[in-house]
Amino acid sequence: MFTSQTSSFQDSIDVEERDDFDSDDIAGYNQKTQLNCYYAIYLYQGTSLSLVDSSLPPEAEPELRCYISRRLSKGALLEGMGNIATVDISVPEQNVGCYCCLLEQEHSPDQPDAEGNGYVICFMGGSEKGLNLYPCPILDKYVQGLQSCLQTPELTNLETEIRPYLSKWYEESVLHIHRVVQLVQSSISFLLHAALSHTHVEVKSDERTKKDIARFIKAASLQGLSQQEATTSLCKAMSEEPPADLVIDCSTTPPTLSNTVSNRFCDDWIQAFLNAAESCNPFLLRQILENFKLKAIQDMNSLKRFIRQAEMSHYALFRCCQFLQGCGNGDVLLQNAKAEHSDLPEACRIIAVLEEFLMEPSQAHT
Repeated sequence: MFTSQTSSFQDSIDVEERDDFDSDDIAGYNQKTQLNCYYAIYLYQGTSLSLVDSSLPPEAEPELRCYISRRLSKGALLEGMGNIATVDISVPEQNVGCYCCLLEQEHSPDQPDAEGNGYVICFMGGSEKGLNLYPCPILDKYVQGLQSCLQTPELTNLETEIRPYLSKWYEESVLHIHRVVQLVQSSISFLLHAALSHTHVEVKSDERTKKDIARFIKAASLQGLSQQEATTSLCKAMSEEPPADLVIDCSTTPPTLSNTVSNRFCDDWIQAFLNAAESCNPFLLRQILENFKLKAIQDMNSLKRFIRQAEMSHYALFRCCQFLQGCGNGDVLLQNAKAEHSDLPEACRIIAVLEEFLMEPSQAHT
């Protein structure tokens, strides 16, 4: 079920409680924003912390080093598991979101018991709340990609491998959603619908664009938020009646999309995504994407409640029909509800009635 997950989403991305993005931002944010990003890497030996490389202003780096030293002395940095906090350092933003992760060095055979040696990697950009919209495992995975480069003695590959890799953290870990919206523009609704309906997306483009779109679809989908049994049932149902793949051909400008399907719910989010993309604020874009998912989850919970009530009341069935007609996402909600209630005969009967109700208006227009 979605209930517990909904509350956690509500706690983390409630727009009205966020200092970074208020409701006016979401409604229409058309002022371009210049966001700076930084990185730093330190060698950690015993209790000493020494700078290896940094893109921070000279006056800000010692302040960050003091902050990290305090975190290390408290045991607040765990190997391979980053965390995000706000740091007050001498950068234009003053208060900036900071991700920190400790990577321990592999022990050599002649020093098997050596402990406390490694590197601390820091990424800074936006705010703490903005960075928290990108789950730590995403940044952890990016940091892990640096592990092999840090085994070179005296880091002779600093300029050729390490620095270029660290410099791209923002581009690779944060900007992919922005690139996708900029690429497909108002066709973003088709990708949103594909994500919610578990439709496979085929991308004819270079590897980077394929990866960007795959990450967007994963971020927009509700996969992993429903019961495992429901997900299994949905996958089985879709294997029996698979929808046509959404095909995105990037050989043309703008890209050509085939087998497109959308609905009113997804269409209503187009302008919010376009406004945020125009502002060049990837954190706002991620916020909007999370709000999109939150609304879909809330509507799913409402539908499940109406279905339970409709088993005992014809009036509740009528209210359920009204809800599906008004939410604009009836096709997706019923698809997921059908999978989740597959082992409940009475609920399946209610869903069949609702499916017929939704089909009648579409048949009337044919």
